[in-house]
Amino acid sequence: MCPYMQFIEGGRRFQCAFCSCVTEVPPHYFHYEFLATVDYCKNNKVPQPPAFIFMIDVSYNAVKSGMVGIVCQELKTLLDYLPRENPEVESNVRVGFVTYNKVLHFYNVKSTLAQPQMMVVSDVADMFVPLLDGFLVSVSESRVVIESLLDKIPEMFADTRETETVFAPVIQAGLDALKAADCAGKLFIFHTSLPIAEAPGKLKNREDKKLVGTDKEKSLFQPQVSFYGNLAKECVAQGCCVDLFLFPNQYVDVATLAVVPVSTGGSVYKYRYFQVRGRSASLNDLRRDVQKQMGFDAVMRVRTSTGIRATDFFGSFYMSNTTDVELAGLDCDKTVTVEFRHDDKLSEGDGGRSYRCCAVLYTSCNGQRRLRIHNMAVNCCAQLADLYRNCETDTIINFFTKYAYRSMLSSPTKTVRDSLVNQCAQILACYRKKTVPLILPECMKLLPVYLNCVLKSDVLHPAADTSLDDRAYLRQLVSAMDVAESHVFFYPRLLPLHKMDVETDTLPVAVRDSEERLSKGGLYLLETGLHLFLWVGANAQQELLQNVFGVPAFGQIDPQHGENQRETSLPVLDNPYSKKLRGIVESFRTQRPRYMKLLVVKQEDKLELIFKHFLVEDKNGCGGASYVDFLLSHTESVLVCVGVGGAYC
Repeated sequence: MCPYMQFIEGGRRFQCAFCSCVTEVPPHYFHYEFLATVDYCKNNKVPQPPAFIFMIDVSYNAVKSGMVGIVCQELKTLLDYLPRENPEVESNVRVGFVTYNKVLHFYNVKSTLAQPQMMVVSDVADMFVPLLDGFLVSVSESRVVIESLLDKIPEMFADTRETETVFAPVIQAGLDALKAADCAGKLFIFHTSLPIAEAPGKLKNREDKKLVGTDKEKSLFQPQVSFYGNLAKECVAQGCCVDLFLFPNQYVDVATLAVVPVSTGGSVYKYRYFQVRGRSASLNDLRRDVQKQMGFDAVMRVRTSTGIRATDFFGSFYMSNTTDVELAGLDCDKTVTVEFRHDDKLSEGDGGRSYRCCAVLYTSCNGQRRLRIHNMAVNCCAQLADLYRNCETDTIINFFTKYAYRSMLSSPTKTVRDSLVNQCAQILACYRKKTVPLILPECMKLLPVYLNCVLKSDVLHPAADTSLDDRAYLRQLVSAMDVAESHVFFYPRLLPLHKMDVETDTLPVAVRDSEERLSKGGLYLLETGLHLFLWVGANAQQELLQNVFGVPAFGQIDPQHGENQRETSLPVLDNPYSKKLRGIVESFRTQRPRYMKLLVVKQEDKLELIFKHFLVEDKNGCGGASYVDFLLSHTESVLVCVGVGGAYC
């Protein structure tokens, strides 16, 4: 089986373009995987196992914040948890280490050495890897030398006064190392500041809030220089995935720095005002990122039966043509959204179904070349009313958002917002025109409220304290979200915990995201997908406070957060309420690809302003419309199309 199959006989069967084998498509959905032959390997050679290269910023800001020490300490533990398919067998992933500021330091950690050796590359304009033997090594063979290195790095740079850093040469160095080793892999880059040192990819501070809301705003989301786009192309060709961990205290131009991670199927993690005391989020994200199963040097192709075709793709990847989605790295946290267009008659005799096939050719963490096939059969209908009854509003919003966020690179934000409203209005107007009832089907009633949430998002309607970097970060984050993630991101989950039944495993029924739904005597958990807030009403009962916080009075609750919103740790108490609440928090965290900090918010506390920002049905302090105001202000385009009783009331 190969990814170059063609559908035949009305879409029920597909045929390999090379070996001519024919496979029957089952009625609904299935997936399977094959080991690929050497014909599907790069240069007709069986691939080497991948490598992980850890590249740590050791400039003054990085050392002073404690980031260098924490990362080095954590990496010593994570050496035992490199990805592997068989937990009983050691990982085949090799590792290498680089530190950098204005120059790069490569480390020889060969097992025969008594201690690690540093090699410095100061000519960052003409980057090269100064050593091959001893740079990428097996952990089991070189553990003693590696641990010695990780212990020494914080000491070596403890007194540094170097404040300038490079960035593009760091990626180039990792790429060249993987090329020299003839393998795919991932770069883990831990970075703190805008790369202003004289080097390829040097950037300047272009944060200009005067451009927000103007036609020039789109330039702020475009990469500052073209160098990173070209570098990303080289990385994809080699199967070099880049994950970027940012620890900034000021503007770092995320829109530019994220180009290579996003294009290679990597991830960006951002921790503003990083503190050693509040490091849980960064460490948990790093642990998950290192351990998760991955595919490398992947190519994805989507094919369909007659009448349907794939026309557009959204996500973190690179495309050199219109059909092949190229991913230097592919993991469980990435979603590729595909737009299909119905532009021809469906095939006769297909049983009323349309077929889609997704084939992914990739290299596993063990170095095996594999082919994974996903097939899906979708029922077709001839009546528009049937289509509306079976559509999924969450999926529509996920697609519209990704389309809108990408449009921000070429269109003014106002144009993008208006386009979203018009698209929603067209959907509702089409239903009203083609069907007799004025009321929308149940699955579509929430479309206007979700649309308003998207329009009020910090990317399309930034809050006063939302930086350009935060907007760029959220924009690229949403581009790779699946439907469940984007749903809770735009419409957070609000649970009244004071109504929780500790005798069962069920969760309390969620309430609408509005301040009028909050009771002063209640306790509420709000999940956004990126944060968790525990809101405590001023009149909460003494028993409730005792069960959760171990204190009898509202005034005795210590939220434990300062100016930098440090995470709150719930006390471990021996009562059913405390156990279930902590279980819910951990359950929510396991459902999301990024660790969610828990912040306790006392009623009328200063942090309550941030909490209320996520009550998305209310008007926010930066001009974002409440749901009712949104409907009234778009009467002609939305409310009229919904019809009497069609809105979510």
